[in-house]
Amino acid sequence: TRRRINAPLATGVRAIDGLLTAGLGQRLGIFSGTGVGKSVLLGMVARNTAADVIVLALVGERGREVRDFLAKELGEAGLARSVVVVSTSDESPVLRVRACFLATAVAEYFRDRGRNVLLLMDSLTRVAMAQRQMGLAAGEPPTTKGYTPSVFAMLPQLLERSGRTEQGSITGFYSVLVEGDDITEPVSDAVRGILDGHVWLSRALANRRHYPAIGVLESISRVMIDVVPADQFEAARRVSQLLATWNEIEDLVSIGAYAPGTNPGYDLAIQAKPRIDAFLRQKIDEKLSFERTRADLLVLHQEILALEKRLTGSSAATVREGPSGGV
Repeated sequence: TRRRINAPLATGVRAIDGLLTAGLGQRLGIFSGTGVGKSVLLGMVARNTAADVIVLALVGERGREVRDFLAKELGEAGLARSVVVVSTSDESPVLRVRACFLATAVAEYFRDRGRNVLLLMDSLTRVAMAQRQMGLAAGEPPTTKGYTPSVFAMLPQLLERSGRTEQGSITGFYSVLVEGDDITEPVSDAVRGILDGHVWLSRALANRRHYPAIGVLESISRVMIDVVPADQFEAARRVSQLLATWNEIEDLVSIGAYAPGTNPGYDLAIQAKPRIDAFLRQKIDEKLSFERTRADLLVLHQEILALEKRLTGSSAATVREGPSGGV
């Protein structure tokens, strides 16, 4: 029997805990193209999470990358409470598909014994590719980009096994390698419809060396409203609004076409953007508690409200005085 998701799971990543809060038993996708920091983000979550047990499935990766991930990204702190299931890219597609189901079964074992489990799977796309190989070999008709019907039948069977029960929970983080940074490609589109939310890693942010490169506006946690207090949810909503406003005017600001004072809402977004960026950036080895992240977000919200009050007051005074300073 599945229980409602009503308690947060701390990941130690400020952008997620603050603006995209995950719940115990939630299933989240981490979507990105190549070289945007997906593995680094998974390593940060594995090292810093508040979960009791970590089950890590590395499917379809190069052997060298597996060793590097375990040594550099996961580290001793993460390995001490982890079970690792590996099926490298040179193994048969049957073994690669079985590896992801084995990792899920291990997670279920610990969940049924009262543990809160974090299941990290990297990557779901390569699992789908392995299933595609098997389907084509069995004579299934190819559909979009060659994926067979069995791929889209397998995905919900795998992903629906995570969740929260009376005994414990499995919180699933599934990485999805997005071909050509196209979020509408078949696997990405199917997975987004099954999961309880997704985190999009932005290549534009990565190119600016903004890490973790989480695109807040393109990401969503569908259970956040159920697992955080109202003040945190309101603060996160306000920050997201300002990021959306900044996106509207970024080009105008960069070419000097926007005149400050023209629109108080735009002025607020421009002045708040450096503070929001500072909140969202985090060093790889920086661990932040959920309480610290929540406190930092509320402080940021108060700073935004103070800025808004000052800018609104300044705008009202300008209107009263007129352009020449007269009444």
